[in-house]
Amino acid sequence: MHRSLKMAGLALLAGLAACSGGGSDDGVDDGPGIPTGLNKTSVARFNQPWAMSFLPDGRMLVTERRGTLRLVTQDGTSSRTVSGVPAVSYGGQGGLGDVVLHPRFSENGWVYLSYAEAGERGTRGAALARARLELASDGGAALRDLQVIWRQTPKVGGTGHYSHRLAFAPNGDLFLTSGERQLGSPAQDLAQNLGKVLRLKDDGTPADGNPFADQGAVAAQVWSYGHRNLLGIAFDTDGRLWTHEMGPQGGDELNRIERGSNYGWPIVSNGNNYDGSDIPDHDTRPEFNAPEASWNPVIAPAGFIIYSGSMFPSWRGDGFIGGLVSHGLVRIDFDGDSAREAERLDFGERIREVEQGPDGAIWVLEDGDSAQLFKLTPSG
Repeated sequence: MHRSLKMAGLALLAGLAACSGGGSDDGVDDGPGIPTGLNKTSVARFNQPWAMSFLPDGRMLVTERRGTLRLVTQDGTSSRTVSGVPAVSYGGQGGLGDVVLHPRFSENGWVYLSYAEAGERGTRGAALARARLELASDGGAALRDLQVIWRQTPKVGGTGHYSHRLAFAPNGDLFLTSGERQLGSPAQDLAQNLGKVLRLKDDGTPADGNPFADQGAVAAQVWSYGHRNLLGIAFDTDGRLWTHEMGPQGGDELNRIERGSNYGWPIVSNGNNYDGSDIPDHDTRPEFNAPEASWNPVIAPAGFIIYSGSMFPSWRGDGFIGGLVSHGLVRIDFDGDSAREAERLDFGERIREVEQGPDGAIWVLEDGDSAQLFKLTPSG
C-alpha cells in the first residue's frame, strides 16, 4: 500500500518542543525538548560522524567522514583512533561511511567498512572493505588484513549519492545499498551497479540465486533496482528487507525490497525535480514497485533500525528512521507488508544514525561538526 504522508498534517507526540543544548552533570539532558517518557543521556561528541556499531564487549565503533574510525566506551570516557583504515575521498557526501560486524565476528573478527574512493581523472565511487579488528590490551585497536571486496562500477564525477549502507541478512548474505551518484539513469541500467540494492556473499562476490545472475558482470550482484539515494537498510522480525531513500524535491521513500523488482527511479517519484519540473507519480506507472510510505515535504532519512529489544517493549518490531531535515526520529509501525509513520520524536538537531544497544537502549548520532552521541532510555 502506498501512503503519502504530509508533514504538516501529522499529530506529533505530546510534549515535544525544540531540543535544548543543556544537560545535567551526570550527562542526562533534563532540559526542555526531551520527548515525554524518555531520558536522553549525552555520551560523547564526534566530528562529522556517519555510522556506528556495537562490539560484543559493549564498546562501539564510530565512523567519521574525514576517514577516522573510533573505538569508544559506552560511557564516552575513552575514544581511541583505530589504525589501518583505508584512504577515503572526503568531500560533498563522501568519506568514511558505514561500519558493521560480520555475523560471526566473535570467531573471525571481520569488520566491514564502506567509503568513498578516488578514481582516475577526478572520478569517485563507493567501495567496501573488510578487515580483522585487533583489540589491544591497552584499549587500542587496529585493522589487519584489509581487503577491498566491492566497488561501484563505473566511478563517475561528483561527490553525492554514494549510499553504501550495509546489512547482513539472517542467513548471512550481505546486502549493500548503492546510490545512483546523482545521475538518475544508471538506476535503470543493469550494466552498472549504481542505483541498486545488491546481494553479496561475505567476501563481496555475488550471492547465489540473484535474479539477474545470467547476465553476468555487475548485474549478477543486483537484488533490486530503480533506486536513488538509499541511506537506511534493515530486516524486520519476519525477515522482510526494508530500505529508505531520499527523494528529489519531495518524495522520500520507505520501500519493502523484493527480489528482482524495479522501484522506478528516475522514471517515477512522489517528488519533483529541483528545477520544479514534474516527475510522474508512482500511481501513474503500476509496473514499478511503489513505496509503502513517502514523505512530502521531506524528512531527509538517514540511519535505520527495526527495534528488537526489551527496554521499550511497546516499540518492539517498530522502525526508527533518523531525520536530517525533520530533526529527530520517525517511528514506523509495520503491519505485515505495509508500513506507516506512527510518531515523531523531536530532538531539534539533524540526526544521522540510530542504533540499538546491547541492553535495548536506543543510541542516536547527530550530524555535523561536534555532533552529539546520545542514549535514549525510559524515564521513571
